[in-house]
Amino acid sequence: MSSPCSTCGACCTSFRVDFSVMETQTEGGAVPDGLTVEVTRHTARMRGTDHSPPRCAALTGKLGERVACGIYEWRPSPCREFETSSDACLRARMRHGLAPLSDGVSAAKE
Repeated sequence: MSSPCSTCGACCTSFRVDFSVMETQTEGGAVPDGLTVEVTRHTARMRGTDHSPPRCAALTGKLGERVACGIYEWRPSPCREFETSSDACLRARMRHGLAPLSDGVSAAKE
């Protein structure tokens, strides 16, 4: 069974994604430096998530049809912690006119 995230992408096109600079490659982490922007000495942001409308630079595909994260294995902690069917997920889906997920879908993105 495929994840509902592979046909959604709403979270990647709804929120600013800030995280510790320690997660970037420069600082020994895994998030590719070319996909981040420095916010402060301690905070980085996924490129594209502070645009209007936001769209993470690592997102590929067409929202609501077929999407993927180009750095899934190296994504930052906010993306790893985002839960499918959470209130934030439901708000993001609503922003893009996508139906709520069924009650049976509640696992976190892995």
